[in-house]
Order: sequence, then C-alpha cells, then structure tokens
Amino acid sequence: MPEVYAARRDRLRERATVGGSAAALVSRPANVRYLAGAAPHGAVLLLGRDGGGDVLLCPRPPSGTVAEGRADEELRVQVLPAPAGDPAVAAADVAAAQGADSLAVEEHHLTVARHRALASVAPRLRLADLNRGVEQLRLVKDEEEISCLRIAAEIADQALGELLESILVGRTERHLALELERRLVDHGADGPAFPTSVATGPNSGRGGHRPSDRRVEEGDFLSVCLGATYRGYRCEIGRTFVIGTSPADWQIELYDLVFAAQRAGRESLRPGVEHREVDRAARHVLDAAGYGDGLPQLTGHGVGLEIDEDPQLAPAAMGKLDACVPVTVEPGVHLPGRGGVRIDDTLVVRPEADGGPELLTITTKELLAL
Repeated sequence: MPEVYAARRDRLRERATVGGSAAALVSRPANVRYLAGAAPHGAVLLLGRDGGGDVLLCPRPPSGTVAEGRADEELRVQVLPAPAGDPAVAAADVAAAQGADSLAVEEHHLTVARHRALASVAPRLRLADLNRGVEQLRLVKDEEEISCLRIAAEIADQALGELLESILVGRTERHLALELERRLVDHGADGPAFPTSVATGPNSGRGGHRPSDRRVEEGDFLSVCLGATYRGYRCEIGRTFVIGTSPADWQIELYDLVFAAQRAGRESLRPGVEHREVDRAARHVLDAAGYGDGLPQLTGHGVGLEIDEDPQLAPAAMGKLDACVPVTVEPGVHLPGRGGVRIDDTLVVRPEADGGPELLTITTKELLAL
C-alpha cells in the first residue's frame, strides 16, 4: 500500500502547511503506523517539505514483525547511530538541515522534557502544534482498514464461540481469559486488542473487570469482553451468558433491558447523527427503567489502530458521525453483590442506502444457558 501511505502523508503535509509549518514530526506510535505502515519501538516520522524529505527515524533497525508492521518501501528509514539517542531530537536536526524554519509537533504526545530538547537542538526552528491532525485523518477508515477490522472481528467471534462449547463450571476467570487470548492467536490474530475481561457472578457486568481466581458456579452470569488485533487494527466484542441452568427471572429481565438499550444505540448509528445522540438512545432505555445511577460514562467509542479512539459516544460529546467510522456500542448494568449484563458490538457506520450500520461482531446476542 505504498501509494496509500504516501497519500496520507500528503494530506497531513497540507494541514501542516496551512498551519504555517514547513515540516511535521509525528511521534505517537499509532499515528506513525498510520502514515508509515510500521511503528518500530521508539520510532518517529518526519514529514519534510515534500515526500522526498519524509524520514522514519528509529533507535534500532525495524524488525518487520507482524506486531510492528512493515514500513512503506518508498519511505526512507534512518537508524540512529546510538540506540540510546532520541529519534525526535534527531528528526528536528534533520528538519533544520533540510532548510525548514518551522516544525509542527504532537504536543499532546510529547513530554515537556522532550519538547525542550527539540527546542535546544534546533533553536532556529519554530515549534507549532499539529493539533491532533493525524487522529482527525484516522477517524474515517478506508475499505482496506475496515477489511482488517472485519477479519479481527471474525477471529474474536471464533475464539468466543469455541469457548462456549467447552465446560466452564469450576474454571477460574483468569484461566478462561488466558484461554481466550490463546485462541485469538491460534486463529491468526496479532494478539489481543486489550486485556481480556472475564467476569462471573457478582463481578459480571462490570466494565473493565480484571479476571480473578473466582471460579464459575451454577447460576452465574458470565460476562466476557475480548478483542483481536489484525494487522494493527483492533475490534471489540462483549457478551453475557448464564451458566449451567435456566436463567432466573431477574436475569432475564435485566438482560432484555440491556439488549434493548444496545439495540437502540446500534439502530441510531447513521451518518450525520450527533455522537451524544447515540449515547442518549441507549442511556434513555436504562434510565427509564430506573438504572440511571451508576451507568458507564459513555456508551461506545471509535476503534482502529487503537482500541479507544474518537469518536466518544458520551452525553457531552460534540460532533456528528461520518460514514465508514467504526465504533463500539456497549451499554451495561452492574448490580452490586448480584452481577450484571454487558453487551458490546463493533459496527461500521453506513448510510441507509448501503444497508445501515454494518455489524462486524456476529456472535449471537440471545441469552444462552451454558
């Protein structure tokens, strides 16, 4: 995809030029990978006045591993002579040598110490803020990116489906989480998209629960949240089940409520809809049933090269959805001491003319008794 990476760099170069900067320095790893095809550990990307001045600066030679990515072959790679050197400082020196008089940097990512080091090595360079320019470019995905997310979702669905076919009673949350992560890799994932969460009984329904040594028991709710990474792109899926017996009435009622909230959020995903309206659609269902207190701060978020990207689907979120933006919709309710339900899908925003939102994670949302 050399032409894709080159086009992305040109779009960022235009933004930097409009902002009055002759060159740009990208240091956030996900942003480096988006523009260069790879993000070796500690690497930064310098965008010169034109494509010929673009350089990927690395403290060590790129490894070319799947996790790191493979750099655009058209991009010049410069390995620092001393591994302990700072590629960002070296990039500022290169920019000055290329004749740049200004350099746009990712102030939201640079430390104060690193910013000072840049100013000291090239005092004639005027430092400006890139203003999250790369994140804005990353928001809308192309079809190649969506294809990677689709494969990641298929892998996560496979891993979860296989777990549901195994014996669960008596096994610990931690053991199940480790098994899920192994299955992700077995099915072709680069690795898990984030630490897998398995929550049973009173732990179920908690967002971000860290698996413990609690064992699965008959009658438990079992909440699972996992994701796969494929070629750097990350997806997310969350499901809740009942273990070993028919669900109790309160479990059915709670599950049906969260399912209705999640469906309302999914159905609101259309280009032009405000981010907060998606949150409001799901939150209203739970709030009307008396579960307004203690709900998660947001209903969903964007995914891509990072598992938590813009947009944020939250009550105060600004902005509107665009087509080809992948997001999660993940409402949940946790009842202290009893447990709860979380249902989480990754979808791509599509116009109604194209069939509406594309569901990437397809594991059943029926309340199964395992």
